[in-house]
Amino acid sequence: MVEQRVKRVVIAGGGTAGWCAAAALSRQLGALIEVVLVESDAIGTVGVGEATIPTIRTFHQLLGIDEREFLRATSATFKLGIAFENWGQVGDRYIHSFGEVGHGTWMGGFQHFWLQAREAGFAEPIGAYSLEHEAAEARRFATGDQSAISYAYHLDATGYARFLRAIAESSGAVRKEGRIARVERDGQSGDLTALVLESGERVAGDLFVDCTGFRALLIEEALETGFDDWSHWLPTDRALAVQTEATGPAVPYTRAIAHEAGWRWRIPLQHRIGNGLVYSSAHLSDDAAHDALIAGIEGDRRTDPRLIRYRTGQRRKAWNANCIALGLSSGFVEPLESTSIHLIMIGVTRLMQLFPFGGVSDALRDRYNDLAEREIEGVRDFIILHYHLTQRGDSEFWKSRRTMAIPDSLARRIALFRESAQAFQASDELFRVDSWLQVMLGQGLEPQGYHHMGKIMPPDRLKAALESMRSNIADAVGAMPTHQAFLDRYCNGR
Repeated sequence: MVEQRVKRVVIAGGGTAGWCAAAALSRQLGALIEVVLVESDAIGTVGVGEATIPTIRTFHQLLGIDEREFLRATSATFKLGIAFENWGQVGDRYIHSFGEVGHGTWMGGFQHFWLQAREAGFAEPIGAYSLEHEAAEARRFATGDQSAISYAYHLDATGYARFLRAIAESSGAVRKEGRIARVERDGQSGDLTALVLESGERVAGDLFVDCTGFRALLIEEALETGFDDWSHWLPTDRALAVQTEATGPAVPYTRAIAHEAGWRWRIPLQHRIGNGLVYSSAHLSDDAAHDALIAGIEGDRRTDPRLIRYRTGQRRKAWNANCIALGLSSGFVEPLESTSIHLIMIGVTRLMQLFPFGGVSDALRDRYNDLAEREIEGVRDFIILHYHLTQRGDSEFWKSRRTMAIPDSLARRIALFRESAQAFQASDELFRVDSWLQVMLGQGLEPQGYHHMGKIMPPDRLKAALESMRSNIADAVGAMPTHQAFLDRYCNGR
């Protein structure tokens, strides 16, 4: 047996990324390793990522999190998808919902049956065949024994970090307060050996996790890993965020509303609304963005608008030397599809699966980096899809997105769907066929052909099957309480 050489993990930085890593590592591997987290109360966190995707529930199960406790601690609401407004053309609207859209067969996806039925004149809009889509539109929700529905959450990121911290510390993780003054490295191997705080305290470790946000103090400042810039595909580089009072019942979806130089979000929590404006500074000034944000909010402001500057892209290695970057320090893809928290969670999950007990090796690093790179590049392509599939020509920003060169991987996928309505999901991709389908159709990508498997069925049988599917979904949604009513009852333990 190889001697265990990695016994102490030092996490630099708190926030969602840091405490997510600390909670998972201490709860799952706490009997084998020591987990230390260094953060400073004087350093703020970005903390605007208030929307998630369904994979968060799997991670919560891994940590044994009680859903009601989580909801109360983070003022969370339920999320069934994202409503995209003004993305194809001004006035357009569609919902990218979670869960399954219709039922396909081994031969092909549901979209082929649906396209056959639409051609014959008896298909409802594609969303009518998705439970999550119809529940979102009706603003209804139920879970547990009442409903097998796919959902995620809207949450308060600051409250979530506190919640994860309590889990981590109860599982043995140790927090050290202080600013990092410098990073020590081994003169021979180049590995990190310790974080030295401004107080002079030296925090030594065998493995380091960089959760220092855009500053990337370990992975970039100390290790000079390098960064691949994706701004030519995704040129938005700034966001303004503000919180407002709630003005009505919480809806079970995020709103992503396109404007002349980007988009704005509206995320309902239990007692407030998270608002933000994402934009390209090359196409919209900070003052104009501020005015647009304020003009579009509803309810009294609880905070002043906060400006966040960012650059879209990825670190050339998520794991370099004996340092793994998580969250913003590893790279950033704008929060259009709520993937930021997922990328943190899958990053720490991979670390636990590939944990270098016997010491860091090239093979482990290469495997981790390969998986991380493919994951974030898949997310990148999915986000680019939203911008590229626009018919808008009302501003230079949208004209440039419509005509830009896109990654070959995405171009091939679009061509395949346009020619034959074929959509796919590779084993290492985050977004399902249903997601690609909803966005491509929602933004006006019309297939020129489709698989003729639907013609094998007599038209009356296909019609009956689709009507039964639609009717069952409508009945299930009709039996659900409103999202707000369910939330109020569930959070109060009833």
